[in-house]
Amino acid sequence: MTAEKTAEASHHLYPLISDLGLILLTAGVAILIFKKIKQPLVLGYLIAGFLSGPYFTFFPSVQDKQNVEVWAEIGVIILLFSLGLEFSFKKLMKVGGTASITALVQIISMVFLGYWCGNLMGWSFMDSIFLGVILSISSTTIILRAFDELGVKTQKFAGIVFGALIVEDIVAILMMVLLSTIAVSQQFSGMELFYSVLKLFFFLILWFVGGIFFIPTLLKKARNLLSDETLLIVSLALCLTMVILATKAGFSPALGAFIMGSIIAETTKAERIEHLIKPVKDLFGAVFFVSVGMLINPETLVEYAFPVAIITLLTVFGKTFSSTIGSLISGQPLKQSLQTGMSLAQIGEFSFIIATLGMSLGVTSDFLYPIVVAVSAVSTFTTPFMIRLSVPTYNKLEKILPKKITNAIESYSSSSQTIKATSNWVQFLRANILQITIHSVLIIALILLSSRILLPMINGSQWGNIAIAVATLVVISPFLWALSVRKIAVEAYAELRKEKRFKGPIYILQLIRILFAVFFIGLLLNSFFSNFISFAALVLLFVTYLIFPKKLQNLYDKLENRFIENLNDRENVEAQMSKRELSPWDAHITTFEIKQDASFLGKPLVELSLREKLGINIAAIVRGNTTINVPNRNETIFPGDILYIIGTDRQIDKFKVYLNQNKIPALENHSEMVLKTFELKNPNFIGKTIRESQLREKTNGLIVGIEREGQRLINPESHEVLEKNDILWIVGDLKKMNSITLNTH
Repeated sequence: MTAEKTAEASHHLYPLISDLGLILLTAGVAILIFKKIKQPLVLGYLIAGFLSGPYFTFFPSVQDKQNVEVWAEIGVIILLFSLGLEFSFKKLMKVGGTASITALVQIISMVFLGYWCGNLMGWSFMDSIFLGVILSISSTTIILRAFDELGVKTQKFAGIVFGALIVEDIVAILMMVLLSTIAVSQQFSGMELFYSVLKLFFFLILWFVGGIFFIPTLLKKARNLLSDETLLIVSLALCLTMVILATKAGFSPALGAFIMGSIIAETTKAERIEHLIKPVKDLFGAVFFVSVGMLINPETLVEYAFPVAIITLLTVFGKTFSSTIGSLISGQPLKQSLQTGMSLAQIGEFSFIIATLGMSLGVTSDFLYPIVVAVSAVSTFTTPFMIRLSVPTYNKLEKILPKKITNAIESYSSSSQTIKATSNWVQFLRANILQITIHSVLIIALILLSSRILLPMINGSQWGNIAIAVATLVVISPFLWALSVRKIAVEAYAELRKEKRFKGPIYILQLIRILFAVFFIGLLLNSFFSNFISFAALVLLFVTYLIFPKKLQNLYDKLENRFIENLNDRENVEAQMSKRELSPWDAHITTFEIKQDASFLGKPLVELSLREKLGINIAAIVRGNTTINVPNRNETIFPGDILYIIGTDRQIDKFKVYLNQNKIPALENHSEMVLKTFELKNPNFIGKTIRESQLREKTNGLIVGIEREGQRLINPESHEVLEKNDILWIVGDLKKMNSITLNTH
């Protein structure tokens, strides 16, 4: 009997093992070949999938496609989890208006162009809308690889591209949710879409706030137990837990994985988890992309060769044009805008994920997937050439365009970069909206938890009702206090109180906050009691708030401090480690040879700030037959130099990443020379000459222009007197310029 069971198990196990072996074998061969010819590995995986798929009969084919589909779904989850680890909500906040406007203009344009193109070709509504969304998302993997090879990661436009990619990733997640909603109804329903967006933002806020509050605390409490093995298992467990929660809430598993990755990205364990998860991501990522390649049908590609050509041209030129226009609208010069547009002219991994969503929902035609793969393959090859041609294209365009247009673009770019101080009213209004939104989400979530999960457990018991209601009120009381009466934006509030015209709006905002709190209390009590009892409890609760305001404030402050501490924990720890003196028992020396394509060649050590940013020390530089022991801060790095580095394992690992030109959090705020504009309002500088103001010394730069009442003074003399509301154009050190205050009273 045991032998029969073993034979039966082997029979079921054999296709699984043979299929996985075939996939990994073809993927391994593809990696070696495509690394040799210096092409993106994603393309190699696609070709490997085609070779091991059912449409290519010269090699053995996969036997059980269902198993491969399961692995592919796991691959999507791990890919999105890894993407979330690199994402971080703070990065999105730092992206700024330029990248956001560029990305949104490009996304909206390509969604409409793709939908329009699908309609012209006679495709169905769902095929057309999916095509538009697929074409709107650029490929982070392909762009990073191209930037590395071309050595342009340090150029100004590259920062805009990276910011736009971050915005595109989060918008792609949103669009996946919307597409799922549209797929169910098969049409655009305004209320359904509004409900879906509202539901998405509700859960995003809830998961992010709750995740930041609990998960970093959990990882810190268990830090002595977290070996590499344990941390890998715990992180994957957290990922899959959020996947389950997202699925239960009606969202895709990919959204849950992405959200958990972005939450962990704010913790001190993010880099370590990212390092541990990389082999798992590479494995299942390879399986996913190979499974994509298995769906390529040559007959379909031949049949739809014309749509492939049309969509490829639409992708390359449409994304170039829309991204360039978006960058111009955001106030960037023509050159940087064109470089940005021509860098974003491709589709990649996220497009495959969206196409997979359409297939899994059963709402897209079979031909869409191979067309998307073919367009991605062509645009992958064209990306490096597009980036190289961006500057020559700009030079030709500058000669062709009428002088009026180039002058108008330059004038618009200059004026849009003028820094304007945010008014007190805007600060106060923004703080109130944020306060109402976050606390409303938390209160509603806790009420729903009590009424829909805890209440059914008591089987109609009156005392049980009372106990759960009281417990829920106690839990939400600090959030109700913060929602209704907590003082926020104190400085802006104090300034606004001095002006009579703002007193009315301030009172209205305060009343709105109180009404929100009363509504939520009524909602809770009405879920448990009759109207009369609810009203009596409401009065009693109001009296309690008047008697114990300080206790509620102290309790809320503790919760808020824990959240803020967890949110900033990663940055604080990195800052401490960068300043920490190296200990003799955990530091060691190792050597690195600087390659020809290093991005920091020709820069002095003082500008690189390697010790401040990474914590490492350079003990010596060997240059040919010369050894420079303990190099000074002005020593410059040259190709072929051998650096003797002293640091801990973690610090040296960071330096390895830096040498490979990969982004690391410690280097995101590195110092650089930039051109910025300031509106002068600070009385400490008004009425002084440029020399007396010492702005040159404070910014480590030059005042290259002054705009005063519509007139521009280029390269002003040091004896020029600064006046109120002057717009100063300063070239200087970014950090030093951010540290001075010119545009506030």
